Amino acid sequence: QLEKHVERLREELDRERQERNYFQLERDEAQACWELTRRELEQRKAELRSKDRQMEEAEERHQVEIKVYKQKVKHLLHEHQENLSELKAEGTLSMTRAQKVHWTQEMELWKDMRSLKVELKEQELASEVVVKNMRLKHEEEVSRLRSDFERQAKEIEAKYTKKMQTLRDELDLRRKTEIHKVEEMKNSQISELMRNHEKAFQEIKNYYNDITQKNLALISLLKEQIEELKKRISHLEKEKADVLLENKQLKEPLQEAQEQVAELQKKLAHYNMDKEALMNTKAHLKVAQKELKDLRWEHEVLEQRFSKVQAERDELYQKFTKAINEVQQKTGFKNLLLERKLKGLLSLLEKKEVELSEVFAASSLAPGALSSASHKLE
Repeated sequence: QLEKHVERLREELDRERQERNYFQLERDEAQACWELTRRELEQRKAELRSKDRQMEEAEERHQVEIKVYKQKVKHLLHEHQENLSELKAEGTLSMTRAQKVHWTQEMELWKDMRSLKVELKEQELASEVVVKNMRLKHEEEVSRLRSDFERQAKEIEAKYTKKMQTLRDELDLRRKTEIHKVEEMKNSQISELMRNHEKAFQEIKNYYNDITQKNLALISLLKEQIEELKKRISHLEKEKADVLLENKQLKEPLQEAQEQVAELQKKLAHYNMDKEALMNTKAHLKVAQKELKDLRWEHEVLEQRFSKVQAERDELYQKFTKAINEVQQKTGFKNLLLERKLKGLLSLLEKKEVELSEVFAASSLAPGALSSASHKLE
């Protein structure tokens, strides 16, 4: 039994070593998964920085386009002034036709300015849409990463819970198997003792039957010794009763002692098995709790980093939105001032043209002198 117990302990030692190697592999897989997640987080941070750079470049391009459109407006105003000077050079004879052409060109310029404003507004809306789409994509990516982290943490926790439950079931099954084996051994020993006892009782019974038959034969042959034989038979009967009584008295203590020995062996085996199983379970539980604690700590660190990155992203978006609003306000204010200035200059030009036409009408000069005067005045 000790050799079997030692073999069983060796088998359990090999099985524990295999389980230790398996748990080490699981730990390495969890570490590799964490490294992969950390690399993905760094990649996402790099993508976020690249998106921020793209937004800054888009803002710079937007400022450059605004400057280009301002130069176009100045160029159009310059062309407008040149067209007005050419129209005035034609003289008073073509004043009505020149005014019509002037008004036509002025309407075209107004239309161009309006189209330029519309294009500027469309580009601003397009830039806002691009920024909004980039923000939505970033939020979707962040939510996906968060859900992946939570799912991985739940899967790891469920896996180790399942392993602990499987280990407990295996230990319970092993303990029940050992109990069943001990009970079978006890029943086999009890049955063997009963067979031995019945065999001894049968031998004693046969022995006394032989003695009785011999005594009867002797009684039939030797009638003169019947009294002595009767005394001997009675004496043997008493001895038989004493032997049976003694056998019965010895049987009960033997059975009690065997039961006590079996019970003590059973308790000892259960105690050793429970003690060893408890130690192994505590060791596995400590390792699993330590790994779970490390994973939770890593999860908390990742969440803190994620919240910090998210706060930085929100702050950058707020600064970017504020800068865009300031640029839009400044651009709108400048455009409004330019429009007002242009209206004032046009009204002043109209007044000057009216005064000039009145002066030419009142001067009553020759057509040649009138054209030369108007050319000099231009």
